[in-house]
Amino acid sequence: MKFCRFQMGDEKPRIGCERDAETLWDLTAVGTESLSALLETGIPPLEQWIARKPPTRALRSVRLLSPVEKQEVWAAGVTYLRSKKARMEESDFSATAYDRVYDAVRPEIFFKSLPEKVVGPGDEIGIRQDSRWNVPEPELALVLNARGEIVGYTICNDMSSRDIEGENLLYLPQAKIYDRSCAVGPWICVGVSEEKARSWTIDLSIQRGEEVVFTGQTSVAQIKRSFSELAQFLFRSQRFSNGAVLSTGTGIIPPDGFSLRAGDHVRIAISGIGMLENKVAEV
Repeated sequence: MKFCRFQMGDEKPRIGCERDAETLWDLTAVGTESLSALLETGIPPLEQWIARKPPTRALRSVRLLSPVEKQEVWAAGVTYLRSKKARMEESDFSATAYDRVYDAVRPEIFFKSLPEKVVGPGDEIGIRQDSRWNVPEPELALVLNARGEIVGYTICNDMSSRDIEGENLLYLPQAKIYDRSCAVGPWICVGVSEEKARSWTIDLSIQRGEEVVFTGQTSVAQIKRSFSELAQFLFRSQRFSNGAVLSTGTGIIPPDGFSLRAGDHVRIAISGIGMLENKVAEV
């Protein structure tokens, strides 16, 4: 099953469940007010939802929102071999550190965004004004409950200013955490094993005007670390009373000469989840 948050006109956000490619069930109409609470307490079987006769809404008539309500968003880095090589190429200064973390027992995990700063589907993602090398990072994200259990999967765009990060590793927060640097959504896919999720593909497409200027594809199977390992490290000496979203790293790196521009359209598709699309703006 796939769940979302959506809005009709200027009304408050509502909770939906995908019915088919063109419609969703409105679960708020039958008493579901919070997606976070639903994920925390457990998902009833689909038959129970249908028995309550929730109304259907056409997807074209609603606005899909980010599924993040109260969860912090964190991210793991250097989980793909391609990402390791790209980070090493950014700077000789940083090369040794990225080489070591790829093979280390402890993964790289860093804070990405507060929930209220997460960008939803269709909204603008940002590129820093003081950076000359900005790229999207298309990633599978784990949705975790307060107990650290993986309850679903979604899509994250972990925007990055590669020149700032490459200049000095201590600048990582500035390269990763800024206004509109994190987009998540639109769907959370539940009831899927890690084995199944690892069969999914991730596609990235960047359109500039009428031209597609970059495309790339990778497989979730290329993530080196297990999902449970990443979740376990995030929850070490940490407490997330509302759960958390943990992005799992990127395996698609645009070439060194490429940087996003204001007005570009970024589309990230994960085969088992759907598509996250955002327009680029300078911030």
